[in-house]
Amino acid sequence: MIAAKPHPAKGGRGSRWRQFIYRWLGKDPLSGASAETVRNARKSSIPDKSFRHGNGDAAVLLIHGLTGTPVEMQAVGRGLAKEGFSAYGMQLAGHCGSEDDLLRTGWRDWYDSVEKAWREISLRHEHVFVAGLSMGALMAMHLSVQHPGRIRGLGLYSTTLFYDGWAVPKLAFLLPLFLRTPVGAHYRFIENFPYGVKNERLREYIHATMISGNSEEAGNLGMTGRSLRELRQFISLVKTEIPAVRAPALVLQAMNDDVTSPKNSEYLVRHLGGPARIELLHDCYHMITIDQQRDEVVRLSAEFFRSCVDVPRSKAANNPVPAWNQHQIADARQLP
Repeated sequence: MIAAKPHPAKGGRGSRWRQFIYRWLGKDPLSGASAETVRNARKSSIPDKSFRHGNGDAAVLLIHGLTGTPVEMQAVGRGLAKEGFSAYGMQLAGHCGSEDDLLRTGWRDWYDSVEKAWREISLRHEHVFVAGLSMGALMAMHLSVQHPGRIRGLGLYSTTLFYDGWAVPKLAFLLPLFLRTPVGAHYRFIENFPYGVKNERLREYIHATMISGNSEEAGNLGMTGRSLRELRQFISLVKTEIPAVRAPALVLQAMNDDVTSPKNSEYLVRHLGGPARIELLHDCYHMITIDQQRDEVVRLSAEFFRSCVDVPRSKAANNPVPAWNQHQIADARQLP
């Protein structure tokens, strides 16, 4: 999303200069996507990559992130289906197509597609949970505020409130000012190393797929400042709504998240209006739903959702954070 720094080889004057540039500006800060990649992307149409797995009584709506695709929620969907849930992967408006397709939409369009998917699922299932990755987690919280008491529980994966991960360029704090300029609105921000993925083989595949312009499988290579500005507006809105989120929430994040530090999760736990459980994962990066601990994401989510179904709605809505999670919350607050 924001160009991130790789790990250049150490040694030599040139290497030290590259390390300085990567640290403060990110890799290829002025590059943008190649003209050929953009032309190929514009030829694409938007396929439907939404999915359903399982036939359980309780359902889970899965929401992918900005510039992402339902494919990044497939592994979790299949895993939850094996755990006895019906898993629905929805597709955000403007996604899985070209950059122009994304530019035709904003955060209200993205949310409208979430609302539509949730309403359709609610007609089929009495118990509906909602889980989202990155911006998808913001969408899940916003949905729960619009429909208080209707969502049995939330899975908040790698929630993006602050871009403060270890791979985010140090000059990212200037981003709000840059996005207000004419140049910033049209500037192309490129997905870059390590693409939120710790697994090297998977990372190479995602990189090759994005470069090829296959946005339906790996998401868009990048996005313009206009889309990023929409995201920042939505983040600002959801921050004001977090205290009104009463649904029980499972907060999952990688300890070494390259995009958003665990301080995002700690912020959530301190401000959510309902009970919350936090778990920090130690062998993955931002894309926890596809990375090396995706099975752990499934296990923790299924365990949490089942506990919510077993607890009466009135009790779940009024209880404070369960005592058995207090030590985990304290650990998160001590993070640097």
